[in-house]
Amino acid sequence: MPHSTGLTFLEVSAIFLSLTALLAYVNKRFIGLPTTIGVMAISLVISMVAIFLGGLGFEGLIDAEQSLLSQLDFTEVLLDGMLSMLLFAGALHVNIGDLRAYKLPIGVLAFVGTLLSTFLIAGIMYVLLPLFGFEIDFIWCLLFGALISPTDPIAVMGILASAGAPKSIETVIAGESLFNDGIGVVIFVLLLGILSSGDIPTASHIGHSLALEAGGGIAFGIALGTVMYYLLKSIDSYQEEVLITLAGVLGGYALASHFHLSGPLAMVMMGLMLGNHGRTYAMSDETRHYVDLFWELIDEILNAILFVLIGLEVVVIAYSGNLLMASVLAIAVALLARLTVVGMTTKTFSKQLELPSGAWKVLTWGGLRGGISVALVLQLPLGFERDVLLALTYAIVIFSILVQGLSIGRVAKTIRPSKQKVLSH
Repeated sequence: MPHSTGLTFLEVSAIFLSLTALLAYVNKRFIGLPTTIGVMAISLVISMVAIFLGGLGFEGLIDAEQSLLSQLDFTEVLLDGMLSMLLFAGALHVNIGDLRAYKLPIGVLAFVGTLLSTFLIAGIMYVLLPLFGFEIDFIWCLLFGALISPTDPIAVMGILASAGAPKSIETVIAGESLFNDGIGVVIFVLLLGILSSGDIPTASHIGHSLALEAGGGIAFGIALGTVMYYLLKSIDSYQEEVLITLAGVLGGYALASHFHLSGPLAMVMMGLMLGNHGRTYAMSDETRHYVDLFWELIDEILNAILFVLIGLEVVVIAYSGNLLMASVLAIAVALLARLTVVGMTTKTFSKQLELPSGAWKVLTWGGLRGGISVALVLQLPLGFERDVLLALTYAIVIFSILVQGLSIGRVAKTIRPSKQKVLSH
């Protein structure tokens, strides 16, 4: 066989894992930021230095970085690899009783809010982008709205843990972010199909597709969670039980994708079932300890790798003056859409929510965007429109994580406690 110049999957994995470990060490030893933010900030600095040196004629670093990234399919790594485990790990520690207390506003934010935000962002960007010299059809603006509207549970839940937000607000944001990424992916896939085929489906067809993929994913997750519950309950051996949870996540996500059901929503439902009924009735104290420890480690490691990748991927974007101004506009539009959705929800459900005064500030500023938006924008067909939307998406994600992520704690401290529903601990 001829010798291949490309790196093997093992070599690429070893390089990214080693780099992530090194950046995590540097952050912990010298910087002290939350791990996900710290590693992304350092990898972003590496990318900026590479671009700067490339502009001076020293192209070795940027060529090496681009060559390494070309060996990796970010979308496949996240959507088909990491996402199932990250969502399951996130849902595993969410209390169903807490979600039930706020089920109506969480449902409205996750389902109606994602749709409303998609159209709001699409409409504003369609009107304003031509002012910067970017004429883009409305379907592309809708795709942008769909991929940037969901708040990323991977980004949100990692940062909220140390932000000091009131428990009620943390529950609403975490609950919303666990579900709205699945809804966003379903909307995005539907719109991408319209772009590819050129056919505009009827409202009933869109509704049927949404119900089938989202509803089917939820039902599949409940069914799979039930099967795993009885498997875990029938034995008491933490090695096998940890293995069963891992197999259920990877195998279940693959099955859901095969049958065109929402894998993200299936993993959330399975995580909620095993994290509540499973932990209480199907696991011994020893098994519970090891299951928690295993999934916490998986969550930390994959989060760190993901945010390093986000920081490094910036080198694939060619920013111009107009594109930078359009990116600032996109950040403002995304925040405006988030504020509108949050404002309408908190106003409509003020009695049911019983949130502290000023909670809208944390709900708005805490709506972080992350890896899911990046993975979706990289799925767009190659061309001018994709290049523009890629740049806008990265600007929002980087602003979201570095600026919003680092300041959400200070925003949370401005909230004064008031009468709230009693949540489980």
